[in-house]
Order: sequence, then structure tokens, then C-alpha cells
Amino acid sequence: MPFDQAIEQLRDRLAQIADTVPGMRQICVNFSPDTDALNWLASQRCWPQFYWQSRCGEQSVAACGAVERYYSMAQATRRLGQLPSGWRLFGANSIDGDSYLFLPVLLWQQDSDGQRLILNLISDISVQQEAKRLLRWLDELRPMEPAAQLPHYQRAHHAPDKDGWLQQVNQALKAITGGELDKVVLARVTDFSLSGPLSPAALLAASQRINPRCYHFMLATEPQQALVGSSPERLYARRGREMDTEALAGTADLDQPGLLDDAKNQWENSLVVADIHQRLTDIVDEMAVMPVELVPLRHLQHLRRRISARLLQADDAQCVARLQPTAAVGGLPRAAALDFIHQHEPFARGWYSGSVGYLSQDESEFNVVLRCAQTGGEQIRLYAGAGIVSGSDPELEWQEVERKAATLGTLLTAENQG
Repeated sequence: MPFDQAIEQLRDRLAQIADTVPGMRQICVNFSPDTDALNWLASQRCWPQFYWQSRCGEQSVAACGAVERYYSMAQATRRLGQLPSGWRLFGANSIDGDSYLFLPVLLWQQDSDGQRLILNLISDISVQQEAKRLLRWLDELRPMEPAAQLPHYQRAHHAPDKDGWLQQVNQALKAITGGELDKVVLARVTDFSLSGPLSPAALLAASQRINPRCYHFMLATEPQQALVGSSPERLYARRGREMDTEALAGTADLDQPGLLDDAKNQWENSLVVADIHQRLTDIVDEMAVMPVELVPLRHLQHLRRRISARLLQADDAQCVARLQPTAAVGGLPRAAALDFIHQHEPFARGWYSGSVGYLSQDESEFNVVLRCAQTGGEQIRLYAGAGIVSGSDPELEWQEVERKAATLGTLLTAENQG
């Protein structure tokens, strides 16, 4: 069934609802993949909008409109307990613990079972009355428009600039030498002024094409404001009580040999593994750490250790609270590293180094918000960071954040202009 026919079938099924009592309904229609989900989402004029693709590429979702919104993981998980099994909430959690999660009105879901449209309906008064309102909502959906072209950047400004960065790293190394910190992850923003308005969906589509083995995500809470990114790092995935997380820390150029044997990067990765073990030890009854492996990306390679655990309780709010921010994006000890970041970084991180994904009663998955940007009209802010440990070279760490920022930045520079 083509996409347009699937929308019409949703309409037909809504029109048949006659219940005048409160209640919940979920209408699901299968259809054939004849339309691009991300481009369709970009054509709509209703918010919030959300797009998420798993790292392996086997699962993707596009959602728009909100039946309900939640501003903490605790609020979202409590609400999930009142919803039918299988319903999903989507959104993001900031590094400081704020959340923006929502139950979408319309969800486009693709996985191993195919593609389907899901419409969610909740009414405290009359299911039939809400069905009529949703029929009017569907009437406002727009046909898919041609994909937008990416603008190019005209001016760029780093914060901190290179001199400020080198000074900041040296301050961190002094704190590490003095025993105040074992590790701290410092970040940099790059603010671009663009030649024209930027479509967040077009930026993400371009990133999907050139950044393999990444989660790809977009959260637009209102017009002209969106979080976009392509991140290699999982925060955690849960199936029932079984949870998978990872330590992704230790970085080198893609063509640089010897990362597996590099003492500084191995030490950095081992710190993250030890921290995850400590954070989870009292909420799991089993835990296993896999051998270190290389993760090759477009410009960089990372060290990764996969970690599996069996939770005592399937509690997503607890999982996020324990794991976020990871030592791979914050540092160690956690409180001291975050204090250092708040004192020295000349910007607020917002969603950067938080998490984005979905949760449900049966399963959940969130990735770490890395290699990302905050977009707004003709402005875009890119985020990138580097882990500082004993032995870090400030100049090499600057080069690392340059390469990480290139995940999205090159799409607005020479490669895009060519």
C-alpha cells in the first residue's frame, strides 16, 4: 500500500470510531516504502518533529505532533506504566537532567517487520470527539516537497578560540596532576553564519549519506529550532531487563595505526569502563565487559568496549540517571569534572553530551548526543569535545575537536560548495 493510501486508511478508521467515553486508541496501518520519511517530515508544519535511526540502520522512526509532553524521565516512565504495552515515547535528555519527551500524534516506523504508520489517540472526555479532531489534523498534513539544498557558511566563530582552548586544556592537566581529576571532557562550539536558511532535515540527510555506523537524529521542538546529529556512541539499549551499554573512548585519525596499543587511549577507555561498572553495580545482578575493539568512522577511529548487564528492575529513568553523563563526555570523578566544565566552558551545553532516543515498557534505546548541531534559521552551532587525561597534548586535542566538528561542518563548507 502506498503512503497516501495509508493516510486515507487512517482517516477511514478514525471516522468509524463511535465511542463517546474516555479512552486510548492506537491505529496502525502497514504500507510500502515509496516515500522518504525524513523528507516527508521536513515538509510538515506541525511540531514537535523527531527523527531517529539506529546505528545499524535497521530501525528508523519519524514522528510529528504531540499527544502529550513530558519534561523528565521520571514523569515519562510513570506515564508509560499507564499506557498500553508497545506505545513509545521519543525525545532527548540534557546533560543537566532536563528532558523533552513526547507521545507523538503520528509515527512512521520502519524495522525488520516493514513500514507502518501509527496514530495515537487519548481523550479524557470522548474518544469519538478526539477522533474528529485528529481527522482535521490529518487534513493539515502537507505533501512531500523537494529536498532543500544546503547553504554554505559565510562566517565562523569558535568558543573557545584556539588560544583559549590550549589554555583550558593546560588548566585541566594541572587539575589532573594535582589529583583533583582523573579525566575531564572539554568541548568547543563553532557558530556559523550561513548564506541562507538551513533545513535541519536536509543537513541530517546529507550526514546520513557520508557518516556510516552512527545513530542519526533530529529533534525540532518548534519552527527554525532543531537538534541534529550523527553520533557513534550508545548510551544504552534495553530489552526487558537485559541492557547493553559501552565505553567509547580513545580516539585517533582513521589512518593512524596502533590505537589498540596506545597507552594513553587505553587508559582513557579503561577509566570509562571502571566508571560504568561502579555506576551500575548495585542495580544489576550480572555484568560482562567485552574485549576492546576498534570502531572506524569517516575521519576517526575509536576504542570501544561493549558492556552487557541484567538489571534488577527495568527502570529507564534510573538507567539514564546512572549512565548520563558518561565519563566519555563528562569526566571523572563525575561531580568534580562537571564543576570544572561549568566553571571553564564559555557556553551552555544544552542537549550536547546528553541523550536522544525512545523508551517503552518492553524496550528502550538512547544514544549519546555527540557530533551534533543546534540549528536556527541562518545560524548553526556545532559541538565537539575531547577527553583530557594525563599525557594529553593540547595541540593534538584541538586537532581532535576539529575532526569531530567536521562530521557536520564539512557539509556546509568546501564539500557542499563543490
